[in-house]
Amino acid sequence: MRGETLLLRELRQSDYPMLVRLRNDLATQGWSRTLPPDFTLGMYHKRFDDRPYEFSRDWAIFVIETLDRGTPIGFCSYTDHQDRFEATIGIVVEKERWGTGASFEASDLLLRFLFHELGLRVVRLWTQSGNTRAVGSAEKLGFRVAARLENAIFKEGEYRDNLMMDLLREEWYELHPDLENGLVDPFR
Repeated sequence: MRGETLLLRELRQSDYPMLVRLRNDLATQGWSRTLPPDFTLGMYHKRFDDRPYEFSRDWAIFVIETLDRGTPIGFCSYTDHQDRFEATIGIVVEKERWGTGASFEASDLLLRFLFHELGLRVVRLWTQSGNTRAVGSAEKLGFRVAARLENAIFKEGEYRDNLMMDLLREEWYELHPDLENGLVDPFR
């Protein structure tokens, strides 16, 4: 999936060290339940190299790469995929790229794939109230808070709310008038 400045591509073994670095960085990880960070290269080899081949589309991970230099700067994924209905997305981008629009562009490319190619009805994401960049980017993409679990996360010495945000297919297509929503909603 190619955007203006970024490419979402398949995960390669050479990307595993970046995954370990980003997953073990307290700044790029918003969830206190993953602490202390203890991801290893061996864990990623086991997770991705030792899995049996299958045709399932339940989840996928994509590396975010710059078009100009071919530099990996993060990754995004979808999980909990239910065919033609829903999926949950996640994104992690290097701190040096925060505030540059990279997260927004990568997320929009992933949403284009999920809505326009896979035909999903709704896409969800989880973040926390203290992550104002993530909340702002998600809102700019069209997401809205659908559920709030108050004081569910303890990070940097304070309690924060766990936010589930969602975006409906119709809402995404309204933001992308250049694309035609080719699916008819049987419930409308």
